[in-house]
Amino acid sequence: MKVVVVGGSSGIGEASAHRFLRLGADVTIAGRDQAKLTLAVGRLGKVRGVVADGASPESSKRLFDSVGEFDHLILALSGGRGAGPIATTSLDDIRSGFEGKLFAQLTVLKSALPYVKASVTFISAATAMAGMAGTAGLAAINGAVEALVRPLATELAPLRVNAVRPGVIDTPWWNGVPKAFKDAVFAQTERTLPVRRVGRPEDVAAAIVMVATNAFMTGTILDVSGGATLAH
Repeated sequence: MKVVVVGGSSGIGEASAHRFLRLGADVTIAGRDQAKLTLAVGRLGKVRGVVADGASPESSKRLFDSVGEFDHLILALSGGRGAGPIATTSLDDIRSGFEGKLFAQLTVLKSALPYVKASVTFISAATAMAGMAGTAGLAAINGAVEALVRPLATELAPLRVNAVRPGVIDTPWWNGVPKAFKDAVFAQTERTLPVRRVGRPEDVAAAIVMVATNAFMTGTILDVSGGATLAH
């Protein structure tokens, strides 16, 4: 089994690479930052690390030309922009969020299509369904990612196409927000989620590996948010 994880140098992508390695897979991780990629390869061990910019068609093409045919593509790219009240959030910020996530994932997918043979797994987020104030931009971005899944599962068959929808997960993404905000979100999550805790990258990685390797799953969006999208 040969796997490529784009956005694999930290967080959910790195955890997914680790879980595939435990299954004996041949794993390549890709990311934009050479220093982060080097550290991730050191933590993971027997993986190949390739510097690649998912937003660049040329860079993505070089990545897959170098990998050749493989089985499973994991799209763990995220721009992380677009959050905030719609009245005050810049439309440029939301556009940047679309470029960093939706269009980056699509760019990588298009470059990978000549080579990927079994499955593609998108990663969206619970904001696509949760209806939380201050997340309209993120909801639009992640909702657009999820909207791709069913038509692509039909269009690209027998290649399988699925998505995993994480909730609040303790990853390095949160290092880019003020500590007080992060602490407040995590505390609220622990109080209100049915599972009563913040998610871990390993929780999402388990779902990613499952949908990627289950040969009878396609067109599915798997919620891994601890119940964040439930009405309660």
